Amino acid sequence: MTTSIIDGVVIGGAGGAIAGITVYLVQYIHNTWKDFSDSKKVYLWLQDNSELSEGKNFRSTRTIASHNNLTMDRVRYICSHHKKIYLSTGKNEDLWSIHARGEPGIFDIDFN
Repeated sequence: MTTSIIDGVVIGGAGGAIAGITVYLVQYIHNTWKDFSDSKKVYLWLQDNSELSEGKNFRSTRTIASHNNLTMDRVRYICSHHKKIYLSTGKNEDLWSIHARGEPGIFDIDFN
């Protein structure tokens, strides 16, 4: 009788561990896919709506969020993690662009 109790505990523990790992993997895949799709949406919008010739190469977080139906915090997160979206270093804060900042500095050079 004690072996059946121990077997039940082991089986229950293994099932719980598998369920926990499965939930973690599903959440990870969902978050990764959401980041990818939102990043693509924001990048394509910035590509279409930021033009160097008109002086509107930087767009505000609020504008990006409004046109892409995202929260401002989500836009800040997406833009700050995207390799091709740059934060303005000028007087105005919270502006983003896909255009390069000009000549690369010493810390921007890739030595690989």
